[in-house]
Amino acid sequence: MPNRFNAKSSLNVAGQEYEIFRLDAVPNSARLPFSIKILLENLLRHEDGVTVTREDIEYFSHWNPQAEPDKEIQYRPARVLMQDFTGVPAVVDLAAMRDAMRALGGDPNRINPLQPAELVIDHSIQVDHFGSDSAFALNAELEFQRNRERYTFLKWGQQAFDGLRVVPPDTGIVHQVNIEYLARVVFSRTVGGRTQAYFDTCVGTDSHTTMVNGIGVLGWGVGGIEAEASMLGQPVSMLVPRVLGFRLTGTLKEGVTATDLVLTIVERLRRHGVVGKFVEFYGPAIRRLPMGERTTIANMAPEYGATCGLFPIDQVTLDYLRLTGRDDHQIALIEAYCKAQGVWHTEDAPEAEYSETLELDLGEVVPSLAGPKRPQDRVALTAMASHFPEALAALKAERNLPTKGAAKAVIDGQEVEIADGSIVIAAITSCTNTSNPSVLIAAGLLAKKAVARGLRRAPWVKTAFGPGSMAVTRYLDRAGLTEPLKALGFHNVGYGCTVCIGNTGPLPEPISKAIAENALCAVAILSGNRNFEGRVHAEVRMNYLASPPLVVAYAIAGRIDLDPYQDPLTTDAQGQPVYLKDLWPTQDEIEAAIAEFVTPEAFRAAYADVFTGDARWQSLTAPSTQTYDWPADSTYIQKPPYFQGMRLEVAPVEDIQGARCLAVLGDSITTDHISPAGSIKPNSPAGQYLIAKGVDPKDFNSLGSRRGNHEVMMRGTFANIRLRNLMAPGTEGGVTRHQPSGETMSIYDAAMRYQAEGTPVIVIAGKEYGSGSSRDWAAKGPRLLGVRAVIAESYERIHRSNLVGMGILPLQFLAGENATTLGLTGTETFDILGLNDGAAKQVEVRATGADGSVKRFQARVRIDTPNEVDYYRHGGILQYVLRKLAA
Repeated sequence: MPNRFNAKSSLNVAGQEYEIFRLDAVPNSARLPFSIKILLENLLRHEDGVTVTREDIEYFSHWNPQAEPDKEIQYRPARVLMQDFTGVPAVVDLAAMRDAMRALGGDPNRINPLQPAELVIDHSIQVDHFGSDSAFALNAELEFQRNRERYTFLKWGQQAFDGLRVVPPDTGIVHQVNIEYLARVVFSRTVGGRTQAYFDTCVGTDSHTTMVNGIGVLGWGVGGIEAEASMLGQPVSMLVPRVLGFRLTGTLKEGVTATDLVLTIVERLRRHGVVGKFVEFYGPAIRRLPMGERTTIANMAPEYGATCGLFPIDQVTLDYLRLTGRDDHQIALIEAYCKAQGVWHTEDAPEAEYSETLELDLGEVVPSLAGPKRPQDRVALTAMASHFPEALAALKAERNLPTKGAAKAVIDGQEVEIADGSIVIAAITSCTNTSNPSVLIAAGLLAKKAVARGLRRAPWVKTAFGPGSMAVTRYLDRAGLTEPLKALGFHNVGYGCTVCIGNTGPLPEPISKAIAENALCAVAILSGNRNFEGRVHAEVRMNYLASPPLVVAYAIAGRIDLDPYQDPLTTDAQGQPVYLKDLWPTQDEIEAAIAEFVTPEAFRAAYADVFTGDARWQSLTAPSTQTYDWPADSTYIQKPPYFQGMRLEVAPVEDIQGARCLAVLGDSITTDHISPAGSIKPNSPAGQYLIAKGVDPKDFNSLGSRRGNHEVMMRGTFANIRLRNLMAPGTEGGVTRHQPSGETMSIYDAAMRYQAEGTPVIVIAGKEYGSGSSRDWAAKGPRLLGVRAVIAESYERIHRSNLVGMGILPLQFLAGENATTLGLTGTETFDILGLNDGAAKQVEVRATGADGSVKRFQARVRIDTPNEVDYYRHGGILQYVLRKLAA
């Protein structure tokens, strides 16, 4: 390595010598934001004169925080983090690359993670059973029955690929396991015979990887294909971003939770606009902000649109690491390294230079919810009684739904009445809040007070509690709060993401029937991070995010349309009204319980054998081969077709001509709308495929669990029940009209017909196309359907990158133009001209109508970096990496 800045130095920690690369070797680096310093250290350590040059590093000595991003760097994260929904296809692709490497005459064993890769199986457990002591055991048993093929494959991958570690199922949620155990904060690794110390950084195949920002680790979500390339030694090509400094002052008021704080921050940052930016939190309130609050705020970075939401490393960080059972030497290394690098945060530390700043007085935050379908739509708790009727009326008008009043249903022999606004799902779920002892203890204390008054949940409410790690169960047990929660129906349903990602399981049949027959707008309330339409449950149209104690309170009330400050939640056994204030624990009560019961022993015990797994995992027998023997009859794992017919030589990129439009979509089309997710309907293309393979509908499992089978996934692409394709007005779901026949059919069937006809296809969309989770199948699925280009008004960062990574051309309408202003209906034939072998910055699009009329417009090419040009030319990032390794 050139080391032209003489940054290489040494650091001694308790007799252990570490090689470090000092930031102060670069002039003016002290003024940089913490996140930019992490990028700078990364470049100093990887300076090679080719991918990282002297000029790249010098850029940071005169970094202009106000300038628009234009500097591309090659960034190498320390590790890759995956969950099983996105991790399975990543391991499938690596296995397929081994086969392709052999076909190209190379050594398959060269396909190996070159960076540490960690996969946590947490997305597969579903809430089939709830409200009983046996719920977790029954759900876990069903999980293994449904996912045995996938789990066997992952166990094969763990032994076949060097550097891949797998945390078995029923252990915890990936991001909570990350902050409580996997994250190093400062990484150490032997390089060239010396032990280097450097900032722990990661990219993850889940957008909420940002949760680790709370403990000072720079990490964010990427698509599975980008993560795979990173595992294979490819740098992440990125533009040095603008950094927004978010100054926090004041103190939270009594009764205000971390959830309320984060919903306020999400609202504020979404309104301001931070897509593509780094956000850093600073200010005098930081030192008083516990780690639970920090990680909650960091977790929600995708919801406020930022790449990351980073907190500094300080004494609170070290206290948290001790609490979670980290090694004393590792904690000493973190403190020594951060102080040596000038990034140790103290209250009197000088403020960095930011591109822009915002400020929030924590004293202004009030108890809140967010909904009914976007996390940035915060509603003050006091406003819910007036908000809900307005939101309900708007939804009914938008969906042309009738108003039928209330409906009767019989639950466990008791006749109940449900109506619009009835809560049918109440779930403490998602790493966002289950990682935070303060809100979980609060939920338990509220439950304890409710049980003392003889209260129970409303009988029509399906309840669920998915602890984010086994440590949660241990401290709630010690605090005596598990039994009160269970008394209200919040039994442990499994250590996984569950309701937040739609693994909610079926509603009780009488409730489901009442909703369907009366077109009711039922409600879910959850302590998660996403509440997009159709995500939580297909039959529930309105979803609200809330803190765990509010989830418990609303489960008791059974309806959302009340003001809990003025209206009673219910009445007790004596017929007396019970208000929220009667049950809400004080901050002193919460803090006393945390101090006594949340201890390092709970975390050490939870993670003592984290990679071992239970008896079910240990009993799985995986093959020991270095290449995978793809079972022909598997409906879970199939060899993907990405490398079929691939040659070492790269063919030139040609213009796209004679394309047809597969769908014309509106604004805020999320990856949930595009990517296969949720349940599989028997009459859907994916369901029909599985039935033809002999799979009984009761064994369909979810689309997410079948991400290792491209045949299922491509059939579920653009099949979300809430997708509205403007080419097929009056319909919902994956429906389109084939051109020029005009026949109405599923998007999958139309795509296959176009492929048989030799016709390329495109998609037209509005603003924020691809927002939401970093789902690689939101790009892989369209590619397999034959989509060659997307023309949208704007893109979410991760999805645009994923499109390029799959060889799909992302185009952007010029300012002020869209499908409506240009008069595009999707019935036209499209030519995309002037691609210039993938290097063009702008192209001409020619749309020819059935009557021969022609509309011409310019579109901006959103291939943003030189590396992405290479990926596009090669047909995708995996093809690019494979050719480089094979050569």
